[in-house]
Amino acid sequence: MSKRDYYEILEISKGASADEIKKAYRKMAIKYHPDKNPGDKSAEDKFKEAAEAYEVLSDQQKKQRYDQFGHAGMGSNGGGSYGGGMNMDDIFSQFGDIFGSGGFGDFFGGGGGRNGRTRANVGSNIRIKLKLTYADIKNGVEKKIKYRKQVVAKGTTFKECSTCKGAGQVNRVTQTFLGHMQTVTACPTCGGSGKSISNRPAGANEQGLVYEEIETTLKIPAGVQEGMQLSISGKGNAAPGGGIDGDLLILIEEEKHPELERQDQHVIYNLAISVIDAILGCSVEVPTVDGKAKITIDPGTQSGKLLRLRGKGFPEVNGYHTGDQIIKVHVWIPKKLSSEETEMLKKLQASENFSSKNAKKEKGFFDKVKDWF
Repeated sequence: MSKRDYYEILEISKGASADEIKKAYRKMAIKYHPDKNPGDKSAEDKFKEAAEAYEVLSDQQKKQRYDQFGHAGMGSNGGGSYGGGMNMDDIFSQFGDIFGSGGFGDFFGGGGGRNGRTRANVGSNIRIKLKLTYADIKNGVEKKIKYRKQVVAKGTTFKECSTCKGAGQVNRVTQTFLGHMQTVTACPTCGGSGKSISNRPAGANEQGLVYEEIETTLKIPAGVQEGMQLSISGKGNAAPGGGIDGDLLILIEEEKHPELERQDQHVIYNLAISVIDAILGCSVEVPTVDGKAKITIDPGTQSGKLLRLRGKGFPEVNGYHTGDQIIKVHVWIPKKLSSEETEMLKKLQASENFSSKNAKKEKGFFDKVKDWF
């Protein structure tokens, strides 16, 4: 089966800059990361495909060769060093370059591919939810949190496991009709740690662990979104036998704003004005993520008009673009009028300028109406 074009995979043009290539790959890595799409083989394939495309297009020499000869110029496997035999650990290892060390590279479940993934003696992860306001998300924030985790109790001592002799694994030989089959599994006695408890303090469980309250400070980058998961290596539960501590998984939740609504990187605000203000124009104050802003409504503003406050939205995580605040204007028409108001409006209705026929004459009026829907 023929391979897809690398530029098509990352959804960029052939003339894309190095920053644009990196930005496009970051977007694909987030979208198709295996920890965000558990059990989805299609997403995993696209994740690998994007990594292969980035591995080629981010290397100037490989990119030139690919631009000149296509997949045929990329070696026997027709692609980057990942090719058909994609190594997930290699992909995860490049996240430090893509997302920055200690930053968004860990915004997935499971620790972002650190070496602990392949080790048997790893403590369990702890998952907590963290609610952030729109201001926290727009500007980034440091949060102090407290949580309970398992730690090795003071006074706990270990010795070499008598079953596996410290290896952490055992060999099993099974007789089958094909002959002797040998398998290697984690030691059932020590769970793969290679150690067993020689002294267990009072209050500790059979693995020598007790619960302890931990306080830590989280640095949340600007631009995170609902559902993103920050993984902090080594802040989870301790492993039996002094292995590797698990991870602390922080699930991001957005606190609803009473007046604003988030749409990707943009902020949406619905502004209601009276029909008189729409006709004559006015100055109004609108809420933003960071406070208030004064805007001008031009005379003759139509219902459905969109106003834009540049840069008042949310930034990309470790990116370069910041969204805007979009203000949707809704002209409010009162349902009940006093007799005096009714008479005044009837006089206006009779005037030529307020005739409905003029709406049909206005150039582009119906095109505007279609845009509202």
